[in-house]
Amino acid sequence: MTAWNAEQSTDFRGPLDVTRAATAVVDAQDTVIGWSPAAQRLLGYQPQEIVGRPVTTFLSPGPTHSVLPLSLPPRFQGNEIRVARHRDGSELLVATAACPLPGAGTATRVLVATELQDLRLWESRLALLHGLATQSPLGLAIYDTELRLTWCNAAYEREIGRPFAEFRGYRADQLYSEGKFVTKGHPPTLDAVMHHVLDTGEPFLDLHFQGRPPSDPETDHIWSCAYYRLQDADGHVFGVCEDAFDISDRYKAQRRLALLVEAGRGIGNTLDVMVTAKKITEVAVPEFAATVTVDLAGAVLEGGVPATSGSAAMSLVRVARCSAEGDDEQEGHEEDYEENDEGTPGQRPSPPPLGNHPPVEYPSGSPQDRSLSSGGLVLDDKALVVPLRAGNSTLGIVTFIRGTGSAAFDSGEVALADELVARTAVSIDNARRFTRERTASLALQRQLLPQHVPEQSAVDLAHRYLPTDDVTGVGGDWFDVIPLSGTRVGLVVGDVVGHGLQAAATMGRLRTTVRAFAQMDMDPVELLSRVDDLVAQSAEEQRGELGPPDGAYADVTTGATLLYAVYDPVSRRCVMARAGHLPPAVVDPDGALSFPDLPAGPPLGLGGLPFESMEIELPVGSLLALFTDGLVEARDRDIDHGLDTLGRVLSDRHASLEELCDRAVAELLPGGSTADDTALLLVRTRELDPSQVTEWELPAEPVAAGRARDLATQQLHQWGLDELAFATELVVSELVTNAVRYAEGPIQVRLIRDRTLLCEVADTGHTSPHLRHSGEDDEGGRGLFIVAQLVQRWGTRYTRSGKTIWTEQAFPATG
Repeated sequence: MTAWNAEQSTDFRGPLDVTRAATAVVDAQDTVIGWSPAAQRLLGYQPQEIVGRPVTTFLSPGPTHSVLPLSLPPRFQGNEIRVARHRDGSELLVATAACPLPGAGTATRVLVATELQDLRLWESRLALLHGLATQSPLGLAIYDTELRLTWCNAAYEREIGRPFAEFRGYRADQLYSEGKFVTKGHPPTLDAVMHHVLDTGEPFLDLHFQGRPPSDPETDHIWSCAYYRLQDADGHVFGVCEDAFDISDRYKAQRRLALLVEAGRGIGNTLDVMVTAKKITEVAVPEFAATVTVDLAGAVLEGGVPATSGSAAMSLVRVARCSAEGDDEQEGHEEDYEENDEGTPGQRPSPPPLGNHPPVEYPSGSPQDRSLSSGGLVLDDKALVVPLRAGNSTLGIVTFIRGTGSAAFDSGEVALADELVARTAVSIDNARRFTRERTASLALQRQLLPQHVPEQSAVDLAHRYLPTDDVTGVGGDWFDVIPLSGTRVGLVVGDVVGHGLQAAATMGRLRTTVRAFAQMDMDPVELLSRVDDLVAQSAEEQRGELGPPDGAYADVTTGATLLYAVYDPVSRRCVMARAGHLPPAVVDPDGALSFPDLPAGPPLGLGGLPFESMEIELPVGSLLALFTDGLVEARDRDIDHGLDTLGRVLSDRHASLEELCDRAVAELLPGGSTADDTALLLVRTRELDPSQVTEWELPAEPVAAGRARDLATQQLHQWGLDELAFATELVVSELVTNAVRYAEGPIQVRLIRDRTLLCEVADTGHTSPHLRHSGEDDEGGRGLFIVAQLVQRWGTRYTRSGKTIWTEQAFPATG
């Protein structure tokens, strides 16, 4: 068409039309007696140069050999192809036609000629129009200005399913009464689109129209439509043309691809079985199915795998359901389904829900039962059941159901459902494995954390622990409360770098180590130094030959932080030291908040600066808060802001410790979760009543043992503990005797009546007695052995001025 100018492209007369072609009038002897201007333009002869001369002057006497056989006569017989000679001597191929003239005049025929290439182009246009009308798969229709059908091609006629004569004159909205345009941003109806084209002359291209053709009334089709206005040669509008091409298959393929893309974005983004199962129902409804349900084996929710893939042994629970009608099941509720109108077997009435996941049972022979039994997908009318398979295990099933009036699943849709469920199965299996690992990690962590914090005479206490909400779910934060000799209590809070099983296991090792050292009555500085040495040694072993070659289980202890404090309710003194950890918060009985300027010290395992301790006096009723950085530090919050918030919460003097814990968590972790695990330990100090403590100072002389026995016996009588007098006399006598023999300076004897009877003997020596078994010939060495048999526990505590040997006895049982 680009070879034709605008005038020719709008002129539908053929090139051999007498009004357009080169025309010559000839007589009976084929002499030219008339010559048209078009002939002058084509061949270059002026009328006066050619009139009166024979036709052979400019036209070969016969047709070309390549077109017509040689046996044809040289006279003009009709449509022929001949060689014409131009006035300048050049030759050109022309198509000719001869038309006889009636009457008895001189003129007998009219001869018309045109260039062969123009005729061929015209024939191509005719063939094109004929093909569009009879062979093209593109539906063509012409509507008049009243939007009534005036012409259509064969493809459109096949689409309607009736002869054109039977629906000629119909309006477009009569043929597709329920159709609509699904392309956004355009009028939704045929009537509105065509009127817009008629009124404005603006064409519409590639509008997607959805409807059901009369030839296939049960199936929705999608057409790509174009509309443009039709005008005659004078510019008068006489209608609108519609081009429509059925793109249903392509549209379905695009929808399937889009569904897979959406599934790829949404499914598998979380390691949560429930969220993953819910996502496939949201993706598939309503684009793919009217209702989608996901049933999983109960073991999957706990991180396990079903014992068998058979339906008889598999207990299913409903974890997700989505419906286009908006009747989605809520958690803990289940609808009972019987056989539906189409005859598709439904599910049996279920037993009462188990927790938030109601169990479901399917009758024998139902699509779901057949899928579970065979391990493959089952297509039954408008129900499609696809198993969720991971390896050789079936985790559950996904059921897709089409609504009434919808087409059944075709092979492409079955393949799509299989792909969707396969992706979901992989994600659910990953989530299941994560659930199993997380459950194991949490179980390990819970076992490593204090299971029960016994009541202490030294302090009232409350605590909170929140695991992280990130992928691993567990971390290395911990706290501990350790009863010590002399009614003292050790308070611990620590943080191990990293998350997961390794961090939890490392935390357990550290907690056990700290507890063991604490019960040896080490002061905070010595305890941190010992733990630091062990951590550094462990890290060195990991870097050496003892570590695994691939580093898969590298120790994460290095860099852990720790805060250790010891509170004595008798002296109301608290000694504390920290290894890179945040200092505690202290609130006095009047509500004044402070963060002691406790030397930080390096994190464990890094070495460098030595650890230092601080000793402060805590009035009775003081609040001491030990915590990890997960409580006060967050991605969107500065740590100083977190400390200020914590201090404001703790300054409430009238709230209980449990209330303060709840408020601190609510204020600092409003979502109930955190990117880092969190430990919080709150203690409120107590003081032993003076009547519970008696202390004497004795000289380091042999008579001190007897004096100590007398004083202890008198005090036990005052306390009503005469039954413990004999054992206590022996204990005091042996410990004072050892102090006189092996130490110098005054001897301190102290009795404490708490939950047990505590006896302490302090001297200036630094040599600890050792329990040993004496031989038959030994005259001594049995005293400490006898003491150990008389008491529940005993031990040695070192101080700056010496050591203290302590014992603990249970009170006699009361009848």
